[in-house]
Amino acid sequence: MAWEIGRLDAHDQAALVRRGEVSARELCECAIERIEALDGALNVITYRDYDAALDRAGRAAGPMAGVPWLLKDGLDYRGMPNRSASRLHRDAPPGAVDFPFTRAFDDHGLIALGKTNAPEFGLLPTTEPLLYGPARNPWAGDRSPGGSSGGAAVAVATGMVPLAHAADGGGSIRIPASCCGLVGLKPGRGATLRARAPHLMEDLLACDMLLGRSVRDVEWAMATVAAIPSGVAAPRDKRLRIAVITTNLNVDQPHPEVLASTMRSARLCEELGHHVFEAPLPYDGPAVMAAFKAIWAYLARDVLQAARARFGAAADAGVEPWTLGLGEWAAGAAIDDVDHLFRAIEDARRALDTAFGDADVILSPVLGLPALRIGELAPDVDFDQIMKLMFDYVSYTPLHNLTGHPAISLPVQPGSDGVPIGTMFAARRGGEPLLIDLAYQLERAAQWKDRWPDCVPGVSIG
Repeated sequence: MAWEIGRLDAHDQAALVRRGEVSARELCECAIERIEALDGALNVITYRDYDAALDRAGRAAGPMAGVPWLLKDGLDYRGMPNRSASRLHRDAPPGAVDFPFTRAFDDHGLIALGKTNAPEFGLLPTTEPLLYGPARNPWAGDRSPGGSSGGAAVAVATGMVPLAHAADGGGSIRIPASCCGLVGLKPGRGATLRARAPHLMEDLLACDMLLGRSVRDVEWAMATVAAIPSGVAAPRDKRLRIAVITTNLNVDQPHPEVLASTMRSARLCEELGHHVFEAPLPYDGPAVMAAFKAIWAYLARDVLQAARARFGAAADAGVEPWTLGLGEWAAGAAIDDVDHLFRAIEDARRALDTAFGDADVILSPVLGLPALRIGELAPDVDFDQIMKLMFDYVSYTPLHNLTGHPAISLPVQPGSDGVPIGTMFAARRGGEPLLIDLAYQLERAAQWKDRWPDCVPGVSIG
C-alpha cells in the first residue's frame, strides 16, 4: 500500500483521508516507509522528526490533512534544527521560531516529517555538503539532483512525499526541478508570505515554494501562501505569444543536448496553438551575470563574517572551502562594483518588461548543461574551477531572481539518457497564473506524471 500511495499526488492522497480509506497517521506512516526504503541509496533526509509528525497527524485538520511534506535544511521551523548543511552547525538545537510561509501549510493540514539535504548555506547548485555527503539523482546515481534544493527534489521525484519545500536565490527551485523531472515554480518577488527574517540581499533574490510532480499541487501551494490571495480564476488554455531565447547570460548557447530539449519544448508549444518565435537577448547578459556573482559573493561574505564572530579561529576550518573562498573573493569588491550591479539589475528589469510587451512568455533552458556528475561541483574542488563551471551551469535562472519576475521549470522533454532536462518559462510580474495555465497545457500534452525513476518499485494503481 505504501508504494501505491506514493504514486499519488498530494490532492489524491488528501482525498484518501477524506473518504476514510486511510487515516492521516497511516498516510504519514506510508511516507516514512518509503523514505526508509529509498534514503540509504539516495541520501535525502538530514533530520527525521517522525514521532512528532505522527503525533501531529493524529490531530490533523484542513484540506490537505495528513499529507506529508519535507522542509529544506536551512529553513527555520519550530522543533527542528536549522543546520544550513554546515559542519559549524552540526549540533544546532531544535528551532524555536517559524514564519508565515510554513505556518500556512501547517494550518492546511500538511505534516512535516523532517528536513532534506542541501549544500552549505545554499551556495552551490548541486547538493554535496561535506556535513551530509552527496544526494543522488534518482534517474542516475552518479549524477547530481541539482541544488540547492536537491534533497527536496529527490524526495518528490521518488514519491517519498508528494510535496517538499524549496528555496530559490539563483535557481534553487528550478534547477533541481529540471534535474529530477518536477514542476518547479519560482514566484515573483513579494508574491508569497515571508519564509524567513528580513535581509536586504535575500529579500532581493530569494523566494520559496513547494516542489511537486503535478501542476495542481504546485498551484495549490502557490494559492496557499500567496501574499495577496486572488479571487479571480486564471484563464485556461489561452493562446500565448512565446519568445524563445536560448542565449544565456554569458552570451553563449547551451550544451547541444539542452538546446535540443529546449527546441522540442518550443515545437510542442507551437503544436498546442501558441505563437512561438525566436528572439535575441533583450538585456546585457554579462552585466547581469557580474551583478549576480557580486551579490552571491556578498552573501558568502555575510556567512563568513557571522561565523568568525561566533566561532572565532575555528570558523575558517569549519566552513567549506567554497564558502571560504567565495567570501574572501567578495573582499575585493569596490564601491564602483556596487553601483554597477544595481544599475545592471534595473536595466535588466526594464529590458525584460519591454520584452513582455511583445511576448506573454519567454521560453529558455533552465541550465547551460545537463545534470552534472557528482563531484564536478563539490565544495572542496579548486575554487577557480568552481567559479567557471558554476556560472556556466547556472547561466539562465539568476536573471529572474534579480529582476523579481516569476518563472517555472517544467519536465516537458526527458534527456536522451533518461535524466530529465527541464524547460523554463518566465512571465511578467504577477504572471504566476499565466505560467500555471501553460503548465497545465503542457502537462496534458507531455504526460510526465507517468515518468518514474527505476529505483521506485513499479506498482499498478488502477
